[in-house]
Amino acid sequence: MIELYESQRAMRNMRKAAMQRGVIAILDVGSSKIACLVLRFDGSEKGGENDGIGSLAGQSGFRVIGAATTRSRGVRFGEIDAMGETERAIRTAVQAAQKMAQIRVDHVIACFSGAEPRSYGLDGKVEIENTTVSEQDIARVLSACDVPDFGHSREVLHAQPVNFALDHRSGLGDPRGQIGQTLSTDMHMLTVEGMAIQNLAHCVKRCDLELAGIASSAYVSGVSALVEDEQELGAACIDLGGGATGVSIFMKKHMIYADSVRMGGDHVTGDISMGLQVPMATAERIKTFYGGVVATGMDDREMIEIGGDTGDWHHDRRTVSRAELIGIMRPRVEEILEEVRARLDAAGFEHLPSQQIVLTGGASQIPGLDGLASKILGQQVRLGRPMRVHGLPQAATGPGFASAVGLCLFAAHPQDEWWDFEIPVERYPARSLKRAVKWFRDNW
Repeated sequence: MIELYESQRAMRNMRKAAMQRGVIAILDVGSSKIACLVLRFDGSEKGGENDGIGSLAGQSGFRVIGAATTRSRGVRFGEIDAMGETERAIRTAVQAAQKMAQIRVDHVIACFSGAEPRSYGLDGKVEIENTTVSEQDIARVLSACDVPDFGHSREVLHAQPVNFALDHRSGLGDPRGQIGQTLSTDMHMLTVEGMAIQNLAHCVKRCDLELAGIASSAYVSGVSALVEDEQELGAACIDLGGGATGVSIFMKKHMIYADSVRMGGDHVTGDISMGLQVPMATAERIKTFYGGVVATGMDDREMIEIGGDTGDWHHDRRTVSRAELIGIMRPRVEEILEEVRARLDAAGFEHLPSQQIVLTGGASQIPGLDGLASKILGQQVRLGRPMRVHGLPQAATGPGFASAVGLCLFAAHPQDEWWDFEIPVERYPARSLKRAVKWFRDNW
């Protein structure tokens, strides 16, 4: 626990140093593409005036000066599967982005999906030392949180205070300087398989880069695809990637739950490839140009040329109706959405005051997906594109870039995490088996 805390702090310090130098790269390591954006900072670190501890600050202070994507290699289900191939793909993306930016980058902040995320809601309570809440009191209350024994092979990826209460007043964003006797906090902690983080860190190091931060794709997608009201009132972001689908729930501008489904757009492509007996590349093209999940009468008559170059004339001249293609795609998309629904139910999503669902990620572009999603998830569903950021090339403004853009915002204004406070070593949270409380049922 202490090692992890120190490595996260070391990354935070590295990020600060990179920000002072004025340039940092962000790296979205996905199953279907690796995206690299180079950011230049103008030195204005601060967000809005009253953002409080951990809240998302306003977007400002940087512009994108380089951008590149490359086909991902060696990544499956959002996790690194073949180190050498992933290393080559990362090098390709970073070099292309550096070339466009005409500047060399040493530090990267990376995000990844998968790695079996698990969410915990923790709480802690302390008596205040001098009637006025100080930074020390915040550190003490965070260290008073009872951390469950989440297993030796797992690591904490995020640990954010999401709510403070002072005596009987709950819902405080930043209690520092306020007067009271008892301070309590709720913290959201996200753990992932440790090997996934270690492999990513090792891969970045092999590319001669320094890792200055690491985030969950599900989290940063929500940061960029949910509008401010949704983050405040309660919404879920479903990030439909290639190899994994991220699920995150936001409330009061904080992520309060995250999970991941080990299926995505690549699985739909695989079904088309098997069903039509064509290579993956052909299946991907057919999916992109003709795919859908809702068939109408017209689709029986619309014929798609499959094409091919096997040399067998009959095989290469085959056609398929769009209705048949939809018949292949729909069951897999339904399966992914049913899995997402199970995750939302487990999180107690129906207890939130607002239950907006936002779909983003490359696979969210399948026509008719939002209608099918609102049937299966039973809520208001909209398609989300990432927030606009300065200098972002037109090609990188689609839903497939939600996590990359969210990572830019995370790099510029990271929410406060547990390791940002000077927690006395003897007060590192005790690991207890206390069940993670579903605290947002009681606290909001």
